[in-house]
Amino acid sequence: MTALSVVVAGGGSAGHIEPALAFADAVRREHPDALVTALGTERGLDTRLIPARGYPLRLIPPVPLPRKPSKDLLRLPGRVRTAVGTVREVLRDVDADVVVGFGGYVALPAYLGARGRVPVVVHEANARAGLANKVGARFAAAVATAVAGTGLPHEQVVGMPLRRSITGLDRAALRAEGRAHFGLPADGPVLLVFGGSQGARTLNTAVADALPGLASAGIAVLHAHGATGTPGPETPGYVPLPYIERMDLAYAAADAVLGRCGMTTVSEVTAVGLPALYVPLPHGNGEQELNARPVVAAGGGILVPDAEATGDRVLAELVPLLRDPQRLAAMGAAARASGHADADERLARIAVGVAERAGSR
Repeated sequence: MTALSVVVAGGGSAGHIEPALAFADAVRREHPDALVTALGTERGLDTRLIPARGYPLRLIPPVPLPRKPSKDLLRLPGRVRTAVGTVREVLRDVDADVVVGFGGYVALPAYLGARGRVPVVVHEANARAGLANKVGARFAAAVATAVAGTGLPHEQVVGMPLRRSITGLDRAALRAEGRAHFGLPADGPVLLVFGGSQGARTLNTAVADALPGLASAGIAVLHAHGATGTPGPETPGYVPLPYIERMDLAYAAADAVLGRCGMTTVSEVTAVGLPALYVPLPHGNGEQELNARPVVAAGGGILVPDAEATGDRVLAELVPLLRDPQRLAAMGAAARASGHADADERLARIAVGVAERAGSR
């Protein structure tokens, strides 16, 4: 019997790469001899994040998917054909048993290259499926989703695959270490603010305006303002950073979160049991608001539209919460109960099952 060979297509943004790597880790835990090969491009974070986690990376030509009619749309068929040809070479080279895609411009050529040759498993992270996953789901052997209601056929809700350092996080045990790591006060409530890898202007402005009130209430703030974002004014208990490398320690140090609601953010925050004030991006197709709705409905979060996310609104929503330990605990428990901490393992079982049913192993 030869080893299982899995090809993962989740390159591009961290939102596609991280769940793909969490899934890959789960496959390796259950099948240590498995070959897991990642597809990616020279764009984005692929060449930095994927090899750093110990997975071979095979590069394919990027196929950006235009959101609106443009000249790029005319070039799309040729770009797709070139990328599909490269994908098929990779599938032959590694004798792939299953292709698992996570959407985005790497997944589309992966799905098309595998069609009729290698079974496909699709994972959709958002409440509204993207173009690549809509295409792949038409002929996929299995479709897994982070939340229900994506509109994809035969969806199985498994949740969002996350790193073990997040799903296994003991916040209480690491609380003191987390606060010391970031230079936060040992006692008193801490608000964690982040807007994704690039920060968020609305959140940065709201936090800057709210800082005097937060400081007066005895609330410290750990603020990831983004590489190009502007931190708030120097304030006691305020720790601004461009980017937080140790999110596990940040979550351990915090009592509540103010952030966007990309599915990775929502999934991580619920997995660690933190209440949050979610501010969805005002553009796109509205999927960020849909991502947060289940945890908000469960009582684990508060949803505020971007246009209303002012410093005054932050103070009105979060100061009473952060000064109420019982409410913090109740919302945190509701958040944790609404998540899927074992999504990585569930998706791994689905993918391995698809490979086995295909008769390859």
